[in-house]
Amino acid sequence: MDSPGKHGVSGAEANHADTTVMSESTASHREQAATDEKARSVICAVLTVSDSRSHSTDKSGREIEDLLAKAGHESVARRVIPDEPDVIEAQLEDWLTETRIQVVLTTGGTGISHRDSTIEVARQLITAELEGFGELFRAISFESIGPAAMLSRAVGGLTSREPSAGGDTFMFCMPGSTDAVQTAMTRLILPELPHLIWQRSL
Repeated sequence: MDSPGKHGVSGAEANHADTTVMSESTASHREQAATDEKARSVICAVLTVSDSRSHSTDKSGREIEDLLAKAGHESVARRVIPDEPDVIEAQLEDWLTETRIQVVLTTGGTGISHRDSTIEVARQLITAELEGFGELFRAISFESIGPAAMLSRAVGGLTSREPSAGGDTFMFCMPGSTDAVQTAMTRLILPELPHLIWQRSL
């Protein structure tokens, strides 16, 4: 049983109070982010990595764009490229150097097949990884697909450069299926996107 603290508050009550304070802080940050012009409408680019899809058959990339639009954000570019490390790196580098692009969203190439190379390329470009994104995505996926969720190597993070070299850009790499994209976008990325942009601008 938790013993009372020096002010007569038990350890359990203190932990609850800390959690409440953190929750209120997060809520406050989200409210401030919602009023920030740069965070309210985020400029994004969408990349589909696939050896078999074309722009017209790219359902996952199109789903990302649709979800962004519904949330009030803007996709200024969408590309479909083969799962070739050099090609992926060249496209990501091109967008990372564009100062207006705040977030890069990729779909495909996150598994463990010999051709899946998105994560290796992305991790070389990410300055600070947001480990919680991949952890939460796999935890949520486990609810519906069980242990197969461990095969997904979804990753998110921040690429931080000098303003003249592109500035700060968030990157989120999602699996190729439409269901996975919907899960990542609606349950993780979109709810926190304005908060992330606002927090980095402080």
